[in-house]
Amino acid sequence: MNDAIQTIICIGEATVELARGGDGRFALASAGDTFNTAIYLARAGQRVAFATALGDDPYSDAIVSLAAAEGIATNLILRVPGRLPALSLAGIDGMGQRRTHSWREAAPARDLFELPQWSRIAEAMTTARMIYFSGITLSLYSNVGLGRFLAAVELARAAGAKIAFDGNFRPHGWGGDLTRTRTVFAETLKRVDIALPAYDDEAVLWGDPSPDATIERLQAFGVNEIVVKNGPSSALVAASGARDTVPVPEVVSPVDPAAAGDGFNAGYLAARLNGRNAVDAAHAAHRLAGEVIRHRGSIVPRTGAAVH
Repeated sequence: MNDAIQTIICIGEATVELARGGDGRFALASAGDTFNTAIYLARAGQRVAFATALGDDPYSDAIVSLAAAEGIATNLILRVPGRLPALSLAGIDGMGQRRTHSWREAAPARDLFELPQWSRIAEAMTTARMIYFSGITLSLYSNVGLGRFLAAVELARAAGAKIAFDGNFRPHGWGGDLTRTRTVFAETLKRVDIALPAYDDEAVLWGDPSPDATIERLQAFGVNEIVVKNGPSSALVAASGARDTVPVPEVVSPVDPAAAGDGFNAGYLAARLNGRNAVDAAHAAHRLAGEVIRHRGSIVPRTGAAVH
């Protein structure tokens, strides 16, 4: 079998992040929800490519170097001369919640499916084993870009790729336009095989009264495998005609909640790709998410990032 068909393509944005540490100082890092998931998938032994657009500056070079060092294929990272990647400023507030402020309006990732080379991404998608993206990914693109992206997703799915999606709804990324957000999500969900939403996000966007309601709404769109992340205590899994609540093995007081969901998604998808059932995969996802939140920043040291 062609090795390309084994690749997971994660699509989205990688940003330059200035994160405030426990000593109050800022450190330079790279972040991005689908980028974080790509790293954890690669660490779990999966063949991963990351699709985005960056500039030709030293900070973009550093993001590409990090991806390569993590074993992620970088041939789908398009480079745009004269442009700069998005910048985010992150810290933990007095309530222990992570707060991020971003400058991304001119970032080249927003134009990924309008760049002259965009068809290279679309062609690669048709050879993938899985396509993974998020609501943040969708929020980047114009209507033209979204049309091209969703058409590419549909072609990839017809060619055999599984489509995995985390709603990851962030109102500011959509300019507060709930009507447009719901319309885009509705079109997207028609093309999704595995949904990995967080209940808190779904309640805000759709008004779902419970995780069960989220599952029923997603099933109405034709999504066959759903894992609803329900805060720090459990996940609700709907797959193969069954519905199971999977509790976390250990409640962890987070050092930094950043990327908990990204780690969960990677843990789940890696386990499923390795042939484990949905409930076992959710247990593995909880373990990885619990490890992620024990460390500051989105990417934990390699020694603490194994998927079991």
